[in-house]
Amino acid sequence: MTLASMELRTEPGDENSMISNGARWTGRVLSGLTSAFLLLDAAMKLARAEPALKATEELGYSASVVFPLGVVLLGCVVLYVVPRTRVLGAILLTGYLGGAVATHVRVGNPLPSHTLFPVYMGVALWLGLWLRDARLRALVPWSGGREQGAAAGD
Repeated sequence: MTLASMELRTEPGDENSMISNGARWTGRVLSGLTSAFLLLDAAMKLARAEPALKATEELGYSASVVFPLGVVLLGCVVLYVVPRTRVLGAILLTGYLGGAVATHVRVGNPLPSHTLFPVYMGVALWLGLWLRDARLRALVPWSGGREQGAAAGD
């Protein structure tokens, strides 16, 4: 299968039937949990909640950046949860989370708990998307099954 031959339909009912219900639901749960956490983070930033302000200042940023970060994060999450723009949302969230990793590295936070937490979130959001999107599975064929053989034959 080539990129040019892939259909661009992204409505939930158009998912390829090769995806099992278990994989689809696991993907939905992973995507839902990741989205819920990121929405909570965005809401705290938009509300300028004390924990968000304090954490931002501890990371070396001015409290004035909290609200704009919340707007950016909210926009990225909205793109991620809308079926037509979910891949764009995942790409933008990956960039946002990469900035969080860089910030934690810069201030010397502990690796497994702080620095890698955004990486865990990124893996969860992409895995959730991969489990429920046949087009993404065709682009990133991690399994040794039919998808990989079909992609190799193009």
